[in-house]
Amino acid sequence: MSGKEAKKETKKEANKETRQDKPLPKEGPSKSLSIEDMAVFCKRKGLVYPSSEIYGGMAGFFDYGPYGTELKNNLKNEWWKSHVQSREDIVGIDGSIISNPKVWVASGHAEQFGDILVEDLKTHERYRADVLIEEALKIQADGLSAEDLGKLIKENNVKSPKGNSLSEPRKFNLMFTTNVGPVQSEESKAYLRAETAQIIFTEFKNVFETSRLKLPFGIAQMGKAFRNEIAPRHFLFRCREFEQMEIEYFIHPKKHGECPYIDEAMAEKLMVYSAEMQEKKQEAKEMTVKDALAKKVFKSPWHAYWLATEQKWFLNLGARRENFRIRQHKKDELAHYSSDCWDLEYRFPWGWKELEGIADRSDFDLQQHMKHSKKDMSIYDEETKEKVVPHVVAEPSLGVDRSFLVFMFDAYDDDKKRGNIVLHLHPKLAPIKAAVLPLVNKLEDKAKEVYGMLKNDLFCFYDRSGSIGRRYARMDELGTPFCVTVDFDSLEKEDVTIRERETTEQARVKINDLKETLRKLVTGEMQFKDIKR
Repeated sequence: MSGKEAKKETKKEANKETRQDKPLPKEGPSKSLSIEDMAVFCKRKGLVYPSSEIYGGMAGFFDYGPYGTELKNNLKNEWWKSHVQSREDIVGIDGSIISNPKVWVASGHAEQFGDILVEDLKTHERYRADVLIEEALKIQADGLSAEDLGKLIKENNVKSPKGNSLSEPRKFNLMFTTNVGPVQSEESKAYLRAETAQIIFTEFKNVFETSRLKLPFGIAQMGKAFRNEIAPRHFLFRCREFEQMEIEYFIHPKKHGECPYIDEAMAEKLMVYSAEMQEKKQEAKEMTVKDALAKKVFKSPWHAYWLATEQKWFLNLGARRENFRIRQHKKDELAHYSSDCWDLEYRFPWGWKELEGIADRSDFDLQQHMKHSKKDMSIYDEETKEKVVPHVVAEPSLGVDRSFLVFMFDAYDDDKKRGNIVLHLHPKLAPIKAAVLPLVNKLEDKAKEVYGMLKNDLFCFYDRSGSIGRRYARMDELGTPFCVTVDFDSLEKEDVTIRERETTEQARVKINDLKETLRKLVTGEMQFKDIKR
């Protein structure tokens, strides 16, 4: 066989494999996927690993792998762009993880921050009382007092998962302690922060004075938080080390009813589950923000605005509307300083659970720090010409790890027609933006030239191993939105084939135009169907 004939035969075989992978309809994500299945998948694909697994691991701690790190960073970057960099009314900080322990005394965390635990009287294993009751009785128990939980356990004869009797419920503080300095003593005791919010409050005056902000405004922070959870569970959902994306939004205390941004949210649809609906055993109901405000479902337009804004952020990045609802805290769930609180909830495989809490904290935190530090936290409001201690009208507090799970569950698709899993991740979130694939090894020099052109502008992956169909499948499983195939025509025509993950359709693009085309496809400035064929 001549070299020319061999070249034709190779192209023929490669095209045969490509045809097997051609247009297939997208199916929705698997409804039967459990959290255990997701954990196995994440480990297999280099997304998330159990921490220190070679030593038996440690409950509630996880390490993000090469692709999980990219996805997580993309998620955080999109949140920061949307909530801080694109807004004039919000600025960001990056506070320390360990701070003066007086911060946590003032906030109440040192004494009161905890969950209610019960102990198996035979095995001495410890559990969260509210979780046991929710699983046994199928009722909402989060926020109930130790006394109320104990009463429910006795009246319903709730047992431990091992079938044994339980101890009386008691409070367990979730704060991790450490020591600062060379001497370990009560005086050197400090805490790992249990939330990112308190550093925002302690730095409130500095941020206000240096950022030239005017009410209303917000201060945002992303970072690690630590809670010594009694029973970490559900993979990334409840961990002992996790990451938060949080905003404290401050307003004039007399302007709770004035939200200058509410018109942006009026048309947004929310699945509303108010406290009244819960008490009357009614189902959640879809409403527009406009209708919900007209019916006085929300006490403040700020809550309506932030709930709509946060849901829209998820939907714009590919999450599924049908898996979201907003639930209002009932009176017995509210913190003593909060007049209202709503959770943005997501339908996880084990039920509706909190994804993001949005609370009205009034001026509680600033007043507490004023009282304990003896420092003035009031600011001068130029519009009303008076000194005020602002109120936190909303506190959008979102877990990075829980958000990671949301996008993974809504993207996961066990595509039977393709014969492999497809992650339908939004291109902005996808760990790898494009894979560069030589059709055969003889084309490796040209393919590496293309890869070298792209790699400094887009996170790309170079793969020469296995058949082209198998390489496409590997990229589908990682959520890579575009594959760039270098074939023999690329040598003569200086173009390549781009294959889209969603439809598996293909288009030819000149190599000189490739970088800009991929950039526009990833950012959404261009749709794949708009590429000139």
